Amino acid sequence: MRRIVHITLLALACGAPAAWATDLLHAWQAAQQNDRELAVARAAQATAQPRRDQAAALWRPGVAFNASAGVATGESEMRGAQFSAPGMGTSGGVNFGTSVTGGTATRWALQASQPLYHPQRRAQQQQLGLQADMADLEWQAAQQALMLRTAQRYFDVALAQEALRVLDLQLRAVQKAATEAQDRFDIGSAPVTDTHEARARLAALRAQRLAAQTDLDVKRRALADSTGLAPTALTVRLPAASAPPALRALDAWQQEAEAANPAIRLQQLAADIARAEAEKQRRSAAPTVELVAQAVQERLHGSGDYGSARNKNLNALVGVQVNVPLYTGGYRAAREEEALRLQDKAQAQVQSTREQVAQQVHGSWLGLNLGAERVQALTDALTASEARRDATQTGHEVGHRTLLDLLNAENDTAAARLALAQARASLLLDRLRLAQLAGRLDDQALGAVNQALAAGD
Repeated sequence: MRRIVHITLLALACGAPAAWATDLLHAWQAAQQNDRELAVARAAQATAQPRRDQAAALWRPGVAFNASAGVATGESEMRGAQFSAPGMGTSGGVNFGTSVTGGTATRWALQASQPLYHPQRRAQQQQLGLQADMADLEWQAAQQALMLRTAQRYFDVALAQEALRVLDLQLRAVQKAATEAQDRFDIGSAPVTDTHEARARLAALRAQRLAAQTDLDVKRRALADSTGLAPTALTVRLPAASAPPALRALDAWQQEAEAANPAIRLQQLAADIARAEAEKQRRSAAPTVELVAQAVQERLHGSGDYGSARNKNLNALVGVQVNVPLYTGGYRAAREEEALRLQDKAQAQVQSTREQVAQQVHGSWLGLNLGAERVQALTDALTASEARRDATQTGHEVGHRTLLDLLNAENDTAAARLALAQARASLLLDRLRLAQLAGRLDDQALGAVNQALAAGD
């Protein structure tokens, strides 16, 4: 029985793609799995943890081993040395010499080091941590951007679909008017100009419908490419008439955006990275102190001027190594100056981004604050346009209005209907934009917008 239930649910899900596609949340969930831009951001975010691992590894000991082998020639000569050995006494002015020509040479070295004082590594560690934080923040920003982009594409399809529906209504009304105008002309109760006007308007509407169908197909394809849903399954819904949500004061939105806007935070992280780069290039960051341990062995074996010979050197060291660059030809000073200027640039970009975000918050807040009034005004305009159209229809039937008056009334009613749909969609998009600017665009915010959509057929 459980298996039958599962098969039944699967069949229902596969057999009703259009019902699923009418949901904005479903479109967003599909876009998360199929959008190419988000896939790029997901791959970039995967670099965050490796960068944190690099930052942690900078202060761990490093061990290196190298070895070499080859053919070498070596000669050594010593004159005026003093020689002593048990039972042989001491001799002065002794000469020593070794010679190996084309012998076998081997060398290996093992070295371990532990940074003790290394300002450049400290700055590099800070940069890697900031870059990892930036990758995480870019991922969050990409998700919010995709959410807004999906809503925008969703409403683009809904409005294009509505425009096509309104044009179909106009076509039917104008076709009916054209037929009536022809019938009246045939019986001699209407001038031929009514017939020409109706036919001209009908041809214009047919051309508009072809353009609207093309626009719908293009926008539907854009949404389908992002979500991975079949274009034929994308039957979206328009925003319905609903009470606007309570809107907070502009200052509260500005403060929240100042603290949590992704663009501002990313730019601030870029400024912090530039500051760390300036610290890395300072002259005071040049000296380093490391604890080192190393062992080196060199061997040369073969024959030369004095017969067979073998030379072997083995060195071992444990101690502290200090490195202080004294002169770099002005290179370090130039790098430091460049880093300081780039730091100034990054800080200026932070201020510029804050100003841009503040303007965007203000614009979206105004659009949301005045959008409800605009929607109400357009609702009243649509009601008045429909009443005017009905009155014009009645006046045309009794001869008080011309056919051109009726056609213009139909056109005005269609324009008012589209303007209302666009205003409602813009109102919902302004809600999402304001949430994104404040860094709080999430599934809950999108779900609230999804609830404001009209019920499906």
